[in-house]
Amino acid sequence: MSARSLNKVILIGNLTRDPELKYTPKGVAVCTFGVATNRTWTTAEGQTKEDAQYHRIVAWNKLAELCGRLLSKGRKVYLEGRIVYRTFTGKDGVQRTVSEIVMNDFILFSNGHYTSTKEKEASASQVKTKEESSDEDINFNEITDSDDGKEEEKKTSKDDQNNKTDDDIPF
Repeated sequence: MSARSLNKVILIGNLTRDPELKYTPKGVAVCTFGVATNRTWTTAEGQTKEDAQYHRIVAWNKLAELCGRLLSKGRKVYLEGRIVYRTFTGKDGVQRTVSEIVMNDFILFSNGHYTSTKEKEASASQVKTKEESSDEDINFNEITDSDDGKEEEKKTSKDDQNNKTDDDIPF
């Protein structure tokens, strides 16, 4: 038997409902929500078919609290996790089995932008005030094409870069 194994799920889909944030009796945060993934294909006859799969997602601890704050129905999300199967007895006494994806990271897509949970935590701990900024933080070099086809160097400040719109993003 091999010592190596892997249980990793990667999904990109839309939330089917708002996240439900709850706390266990010991105070541990747990958030559940649904994600739908769609697949489109063309049959041999040229007919376009669509299929949707629905996934139950569970997040724990700090990640659960982030999900409760940032996610909402209809939003597109990239998520990573592991698949878990569990059995429980319902209120009606019937034994049921569910499959869930226990999430360990996500990226939230919004109007052409994305935000990773790891990036949010890193940027929150590395925020600088204007007094702490150095000259190196203020100027950036950007290469642009001039009217005569030659490349020229253009200096921009952090403020100029933060004021970009969705039209400035190449994807």
